Amino acid sequence: MTGTDTPARAGRTTAPRGERIADWTDGRLGIYNFRFLVRKVFPEHWSFMFGEIALYSFVVLLVTGIWLTLFFDPSMSETVYHGSYGPLHGVRMSQAYASTVHISFEVRGGLFIRQLHHWSALTMIGALCLHTLRHFLTGSFRKPREVNWLFGFTLLVLVTLEGFVGYSLPDDLLSGTGLRIAEGVTLAIPLVGTYLSMFLFGGEFPGHNVIGRFYGFHILLIPGIVVALLTVHLILVFYHKHTQFRGPARTEKNVVGQPLFPHYTAKAGGFFFIIAGVLSLLAGIAQINPVWTYGPYRPDQISQGSQPDWYMGFLEGALRAMPAWEFSLAGYTVNLGILIPAVIVPTLMMAVIALWPFLEAWVTGDRREHHLLDRPRDHPTRTAFGIGFVALYLVLFFGGANDVLAQEFHLSLNQITWSVRIGVFVVPALTYIVTRRICLGLQRRERDTLLHGRETGRIRRLPHGEFVEVHQRLDRRREYELLARKTYTRCPPPPPNTTACPTPTGAGSPAPPPQPLALRQPDRQAHPGRDARSPGPLRPRRTRRTRRPLRQRARGLQRPRLLQRPQPSSGHGPSEPVSADSGAGRRLAGGREADQEPH
Repeated sequence: MTGTDTPARAGRTTAPRGERIADWTDGRLGIYNFRFLVRKVFPEHWSFMFGEIALYSFVVLLVTGIWLTLFFDPSMSETVYHGSYGPLHGVRMSQAYASTVHISFEVRGGLFIRQLHHWSALTMIGALCLHTLRHFLTGSFRKPREVNWLFGFTLLVLVTLEGFVGYSLPDDLLSGTGLRIAEGVTLAIPLVGTYLSMFLFGGEFPGHNVIGRFYGFHILLIPGIVVALLTVHLILVFYHKHTQFRGPARTEKNVVGQPLFPHYTAKAGGFFFIIAGVLSLLAGIAQINPVWTYGPYRPDQISQGSQPDWYMGFLEGALRAMPAWEFSLAGYTVNLGILIPAVIVPTLMMAVIALWPFLEAWVTGDRREHHLLDRPRDHPTRTAFGIGFVALYLVLFFGGANDVLAQEFHLSLNQITWSVRIGVFVVPALTYIVTRRICLGLQRRERDTLLHGRETGRIRRLPHGEFVEVHQRLDRRREYELLARKTYTRCPPPPPNTTACPTPTGAGSPAPPPQPLALRQPDRQAHPGRDARSPGPLRPRRTRRTRRPLRQRARGLQRPRLLQRPQPSSGHGPSEPVSADSGAGRRLAGGREADQEPH
């Protein structure tokens, strides 16, 4: 053997360690059967992050909540405070309030964890509200996702209720005031109000059981239901596949995006740490819910300018704006001043939002499956209703701060209250009208942009002295996104020995409306004598033998009028014929298939 000769390397006889671990796990758990999940595709859009923010905030909530349960004492037995916070020395308080102050000042990192828990709750509810609004405006609740919409909306209601219950646990003066309002709202419910109050509060308010019962709801019952619904919600997202906005190569039968592993997993992991970092930063520098400044709850006291968390502000505003109406019926007092704003109005609001997928399908008669999202401007009525609903919420929200607004801006409290009463009816209606007109205006602007191109800001002088602005055609991707708002189909082929589209048959059949021309290019095989790149519409070739019958047939069928774009020499975009059908608006009819080809 020479110095350059080396013995042959023995072949590998054992699998890598990672592969052996995977095989061992698969033999016991069957993980290879779920390999399809690894290639699950997720589309990309900034609005999809609202759901992820809510999910990651919920994870932070679970971790911080488990930590807080180790130190919190959910007891309403009285004690005298002798802790490290001097202003409360010798004050009688409940064990729940004393343990909260103890966590804030004597447990290492306790105040940081408390504030991180509170900020995570506010962020999760806010992200869920935006997530629900995004689904509403884009129409992702339609078939087959109606049930998943109900699950998601139930999650929003439960998380809001969970936030209120957790907010009430410290038994401070501010949260006790909120509990007092909740007890009054419960008692105002006819027939069952007294029984519900006894079940929730264990007797007359404040009693000695409300914190213990709410503690069980907060750490066991409601979180368990939320976890179960969240699991089903995500399973249905996987099952129905993720929705996506219209664009090149995106259809109702596919999803364009990145696979779950490794791309989406890496991005989601990084995004989780960003959310956790932002929440930690807020918990470290932004004080929230300083219960030691409010003092323990006493039924005979209330703090001036007390405000609930933002997600309960609309209920506070409705209660303040409603007049004190009541009447007696069969010996029972019906308090309309509480029943209407705190029970009837929230119930109607939640019922309309929860049942909206079924209401829209019933009104529009749309029973098709939808996997492509709509832009809000493409459905003006739905968008206007959603924004009007948000306007109603904001009016009630600011009405809940009428005392703070009156003090800070030196206004009359009665004037603010009457403004809220009037605004509840006027502001949503005006918002609906303005939003709908804006959506329709945006649609007309896009139609003009498709017809004439976008403005370039360059002025050209024509030979006869006229000045015109040069318009440039939109890029093909943008054109496709605008043209894909509605699917156009080719006119059906004519029967043998005829040259026109078939018309409805039968006695008394009305003349059919003019059909929009196709947006796709003609087939080379079906029309070998025609250039497939030609943007013009298909027309039957008329001969001497068929010219007279076609003219007679055209009497009952109105042909769409064609509009021609100005030629590029005049400073506008390329010429394309456009159909001016008599529908809700004029739509392009002579596009090319290149506009619908995937890039």
